[in-house]
Amino acid sequence: MASAREMRLRIRSVKNISQVTRALQAVSASKVRKAIAALMGTRPYATKAWQVLTHVAGQPGRATLHPLLTPRESVKKTLVVVISGDRGLAGAYNTNLIRFVMRKFGNHPTPVSYIAVGRKGRDLLIRRHKNVIADFSNLPAAPSFADVSAIGRLAVDEYLSGSADEVYLVYTDFVNMVRQDPTAKKLLPLEVEAEHDRVENFENTRHVPSAYQYEPAEREILDEIVPRFTALQVYQAILESLASEHAARMVAMRNATDNAIELVSALQLQYNKVRQQTITSDMLDIAGGAEALAQANNHAGGENG
Repeated sequence: MASAREMRLRIRSVKNISQVTRALQAVSASKVRKAIAALMGTRPYATKAWQVLTHVAGQPGRATLHPLLTPRESVKKTLVVVISGDRGLAGAYNTNLIRFVMRKFGNHPTPVSYIAVGRKGRDLLIRRHKNVIADFSNLPAAPSFADVSAIGRLAVDEYLSGSADEVYLVYTDFVNMVRQDPTAKKLLPLEVEAEHDRVENFENTRHVPSAYQYEPAEREILDEIVPRFTALQVYQAILESLASEHAARMVAMRNATDNAIELVSALQLQYNKVRQQTITSDMLDIAGGAEALAQANNHAGGENG
């Protein structure tokens, strides 16, 4: 059994760790509120952009309106944009995301290449010997659309050049503070109807047929809005992932703090037992010594008598 001094040092160490985890929990709570506010700020624009895009793409001859709306006859190469975190201490957040990627694309019928957004996802993919063609790490804590637009442009360029016949986006969907779901959706070619239904259901709005006047023309508008909205989907997925990461880290640090408090209580109880045992042992030694001294004195008195 450890000595009382060793127990005191361990209790002090656990208390120091609990202070660190409590501070990280407070920081994550502040960051998740800001991330949620940024996430909610993009959704009205995304909804309106989908309304315009759906109206234009719903016209006859959709397949010829824009190449990003045109499915390939045969899919030979697949590109996956994986959005993870740059830092750990978030529980199983990054691990669960990569496990989801491996389940969905590990045995894909076509060769799969990856664009890694986030250092943790990049490292886990490389460790599994996956083909990572690009890496976007160390994004700002509160990224703007300009900070992440290069990711969307790269995905569009890979699709238009024929290097990929389909592009998927994998991220963690923020549901609430205790639930974050790994999600995969097709980024290119754009599936307008399915995504429009998802946005409408999320916003709790009903689609009302609208009359639009396009200037200069539908094709020119599509050339501008389709690549931009592709980048917007990536941006919104990054905001979803940031909110999910901060929420997961806050929950993980709260659990770590609670576990540290419980461990301190258990160690304190164990320390009290060790201390009580030490005191009892010392008292027995003193009592034994006193008894031996008394017997020695009695024996000496008897000899003198």
